[in-house]
Amino acid sequence: MSSSKKLDDLIAALQVMPGIGPVSATRIAYYLLDHRRADGLRLSSVLKDSLEAIALCPDCRNYSDGGAERCALCSDSHRRESGLLCVVESPMDVEAFEHAGSFSGTYFVLHGHLSPIDGIGPEELGLGVLKQRLESGTVSELILAVSQSVDGDATAEYLAAMARRQGVKVSRLATGVPIGGDIQSLDSGTLASSLQFRRQL
Repeated sequence: MSSSKKLDDLIAALQVMPGIGPVSATRIAYYLLDHRRADGLRLSSVLKDSLEAIALCPDCRNYSDGGAERCALCSDSHRRESGLLCVVESPMDVEAFEHAGSFSGTYFVLHGHLSPIDGIGPEELGLGVLKQRLESGTVSELILAVSQSVDGDATAEYLAAMARRQGVKVSRLATGVPIGGDIQSLDSGTLASSLQFRRQL
């Protein structure tokens, strides 16, 4: 407990961030109060505006500037015309693809994966929206970029079945030896997968 209840409240509020515990939150609070009050006020304003305004894109469920507007990626006609739709689990996965600069299609963000034990089913992942996109006839290939886990595999199978019912080609990200990696450093699952999905040169 500090000398100020408002300071205690600030320290407690900062701990909502991942990886920020009581010690880090206390250091941040004192830093803002001692050196960066104006920046702290600007941060609080941007946080409030962002959390109130940012919504899910109606097409891809990535983050958008609000309302029923498409996000910037879905608004790009060249991306839509490609016919490629990449399904990812998180908006951060979209950022990774965009940073790599190797994909020119559109995305669909699940915000998780199927997990009946946790109460996460098709509705929670917005699969009704995905079904509409597959039925629209604009998607020629569904690329599954979901995690290589039990839940990820179950999600991939479910999505693949959805796509095949609409006559849409389905593919999944390759797994295997990373560039610059050594065979002996791979786990057995990755090594088996890379061998199974080898390609001819």
